[in-house]
Amino acid sequence: MSQVEIATPKTRRKAQGVGANEGSIARIRELAQARVAIEGVEPMIDAGRFAVKRLAGETLTVSADIFTDGHEIIDAALITRGAGDADWRETPFTFLTNDRWAASVSFDRPGPYRYSIIAWRDVFATWASDTKKKRNAGVDIALELREGQILLEKAAASGRGSKDDQKRLKALRARIDKLAAKGGGDALYEAMTEADTALLLREVGVRENLSRFEIDVPVWVDREAAGFSAWYELMPRSQSGDVNRHGTFDDVIKRLPDIEEMGFDVLYFPPIHPIGKTNRKGKNNNVTAQEGEPGSPYAIGSAEGGHKDLHPELGSFADFQRLVTRAADHGLEIAIDFAIQCSPDHPWIKEHPDWFDWRPDGSIKYAENPPKKYQDIVNVDFYAGGAIPWLWLELRDVVLFWLDKGVRIFRVDNPHTKPFPFWEWMIAEVRERDPGAVFLAEAFTRPKLMKRLAKVGYNQSYSYFTWRNRKWELREYLTELTTAECAEFMRPNFFVNTPDINPLFLQTSGRPGFQLRLALAATLAGNYGVYSGFELCESEPLAPGKEEYLNSEKYEIRAFDWRAPGNIREDIRFFNRIRRSEPALRDFRNLEFYNFWNDEILYYGRRTPDLSSFLLVMVSLDPHHPQGGHFEVPLWEFDLPDNGSVKVEDLVTGQQFVWSGKVQHWWFRPDERPYAVFRISV
Repeated sequence: MSQVEIATPKTRRKAQGVGANEGSIARIRELAQARVAIEGVEPMIDAGRFAVKRLAGETLTVSADIFTDGHEIIDAALITRGAGDADWRETPFTFLTNDRWAASVSFDRPGPYRYSIIAWRDVFATWASDTKKKRNAGVDIALELREGQILLEKAAASGRGSKDDQKRLKALRARIDKLAAKGGGDALYEAMTEADTALLLREVGVRENLSRFEIDVPVWVDREAAGFSAWYELMPRSQSGDVNRHGTFDDVIKRLPDIEEMGFDVLYFPPIHPIGKTNRKGKNNNVTAQEGEPGSPYAIGSAEGGHKDLHPELGSFADFQRLVTRAADHGLEIAIDFAIQCSPDHPWIKEHPDWFDWRPDGSIKYAENPPKKYQDIVNVDFYAGGAIPWLWLELRDVVLFWLDKGVRIFRVDNPHTKPFPFWEWMIAEVRERDPGAVFLAEAFTRPKLMKRLAKVGYNQSYSYFTWRNRKWELREYLTELTTAECAEFMRPNFFVNTPDINPLFLQTSGRPGFQLRLALAATLAGNYGVYSGFELCESEPLAPGKEEYLNSEKYEIRAFDWRAPGNIREDIRFFNRIRRSEPALRDFRNLEFYNFWNDEILYYGRRTPDLSSFLLVMVSLDPHHPQGGHFEVPLWEFDLPDNGSVKVEDLVTGQQFVWSGKVQHWWFRPDERPYAVFRISV
């Protein structure tokens, strides 16, 4: 039988025991069409199951191995589309080396996007290359020129390109036809292979064997606050300045200029809801509270309400709205805690008992973390009989409630103890209302759990930075965070301390320890945060070896002198100022470690791609002894020889000088300051 007969659907052929049915024929055609291989696509999280993350305006560079059989020239394009976009946008790929290609795009607004890759055989470029070789070899190319004209005819018939492109193609064909009518020759060849013709045919030419990567890779684009922010955490009830008077939102308003002066842009409150009385905790986590003790704000819910209500002593919703507005006037955005736990007095327990875990004796199960017991709180049961879908919907509505009150940033307490499916669903639901909502996962847990939370939607993540103090472990951890796959979806927030964590390092470091940990957090991470008291170098522990504060604000009202001697407010102001003024500090992934021949000094660089903002940071990790030594100036980054020179500005002192030669020397005294930040340029 003929080949035509084989291709006819009703025709069957058997040769040497091989059958050709309709399925086989369809598969042959499908595979023959997708002739260009597209492999090794990056970035892509779990084969496209989860989204790659970027900020609005931030570059996304996609790379892939793209190749085909034979010697034909190929081309490729990155295609991107946002939610609601009717068409895909194309960005040309650039060939790198060894069949590796790359293309870069950015997105101008928060929300969901997708990208994929198309590739094809560029028959006109292949024709031009082959024809040039024959011409250079002295071969008659008259027939090749006619083949080139046919390719132009096919391009016109394809309808590709804009109206202007088709207009230009029509003019080109007319010009080519006139030259051909005159006998062709060198003039025809030059017209068909000039640069403008090649560029036009890239837009309108036939794409043979057009192949498409089989996955539409999701990308989630955030507003800047998701990837670049400086958080200041405080307990509103401790802002009155008097341990005998419960603080209010108006007291917080009075502190806004002070917080703005230090340069923060996010003001974060632990839970601000009614606090239960049953099993209320007393001072220093005593299991029995004395009369008048305020209890833990994490014991949410009382007769005054639950997660959609305010603790009465803080003020009204009108007061809270005034605080949100006034904070914005000071360049501060309010973040609140979303803690999915209830005091035994929470209204949900009576209204929805089937949302909770009850013991065989009829008592409700309190929260536990053996040997610790949290008698003042109980946890909801996400998979209890009445929990799906009603508990899930109610918790989503709690977030939407506060979103309507002007809160767009939520720090979530212990998210790793709640279901991943819940977070994936809930965060997606909130994002449909506001793509700019930001969720910070407070999850000091196993690495894979932390990363899964980031995958399912969390914009920021707590990290192990709090416990990384040595040079080798900081380098190792930061290298992972900035270069491993997790850099594509997990944005750490380097909190230096929290109400729950009084780091052992700070308990014995004195003021230099607070300065150096601030320097690391503010210059290594896009997001970082401090819990109030850090600026005062407060570190007295509940007991030796305990990472808990003595007289913790979690259980009592406190008053502070926010400008007490020995504070590090000026250090905080300095780092928050350069974070805003230096573009190099806005890209978390541009970190590069350099050589400083002293294991007590961490030395690294942050730079923009064009090197217009290039910072070198040195931090002495020893808060007790002088440290110094020789270090390398990265002259190679400017393509300078080892004896080259760079201009240097000490951003702390304002002093300007020149470093000549690759090896230089620096020295730190802990009683002065344990860090240095330099801007270098040529």
